Amino acid sequence: MTPDCDELPGTLSHLDPTAWGERLAGAYREIADRAMRDLPIFNHALRVEAVGFCKVGDRIVGVLVTPWFMNVVMDADDRALEPSPVQGSGLRFRFPAGDIDLAVSEVASAGRIASSSLFSPMFEFADMNAARDTAEAALAALMLPLDGAEAARRIDQPPVSSIDRRNFLRGVLTEQRG
Repeated sequence: MTPDCDELPGTLSHLDPTAWGERLAGAYREIADRAMRDLPIFNHALRVEAVGFCKVGDRIVGVLVTPWFMNVVMDADDRALEPSPVQGSGLRFRFPAGDIDLAVSEVASAGRIASSSLFSPMFEFADMNAARDTAEAALAALMLPLDGAEAARRIDQPPVSSIDRRNFLRGVLTEQRG
């Protein structure tokens, strides 16, 4: 299952999304070998893999699977980004399915990235196929636009929070805040 990613030109049009995802995965493979392999959160049935990296507007987005986490990841270079109103988050990005808050960090060979955790640790996954299938499904769900009825329902409701990973994975993309 491949998400319906946008191929719009942008300031990152010179970067190949698959190559950028693979560069990011390479950095995390080195981290796995150097620092993570002997830690108790490391699932030895898994490996580092970049899943579904593509252009969404002028951003590169995909899911990074490692033996210790699964994150939605995007590039976060110096272009103007909407800061997140959530304490501790770096920015907010609007996916077709809704807004998501991401933390910003620096990865040596990939540059500045923004990420949001889907799973950590990764012991729920018996093998790489299960982790990859989940990553593909999560990315596909983020790319599904709200239908007209859902959009109208949200307009009539009070403001909602951004996507949190538990509700996202349960198929509930927002929760009421009172």
